[in-house]
Amino acid sequence: QVQLVESGGGLVQAGGSLRLSCAPSGDTAGSYVMAWFRQAPGKEREFVAGIGWSSSSPLLADSVKGRFTISRDDAKHTVYLQMASLKPEDTAVYYCAADFMKYVEVTPQAYDFWGQGTQVTVSS
Repeated sequence: QVQLVESGGGLVQAGGSLRLSCAPSGDTAGSYVMAWFRQAPGKEREFVAGIGWSSSSPLLADSVKGRFTISRDDAKHTVYLQMASLKPEDTAVYYCAADFMKYVEVTPQAYDFWGQGTQVTVSS
């Protein structure tokens, strides 16, 4: 079992920045992909960014390319989502996800382990 704890959400004005962190604990031995998804009210959960073991194969959704960056520190067992130039449409609950697989998957069904979510609200 892997437990994920997110932090760093909050309220920010449009154009601002936030950094989300996700720290896994538990049985973290092995190579695992970590990803961020988000879900706005009334919408399906959508892929935002993912990264493989040893920071391999970072992948970003088209909607956040050029504004968001995903990185991980395997020594600290932590993944980060740096969000810049935030827009009101980025408002959502952001979830950290992880699973033991080789490549980043963009569908939430591919991930077995999830954090509790952290709210990001961008005001206009």
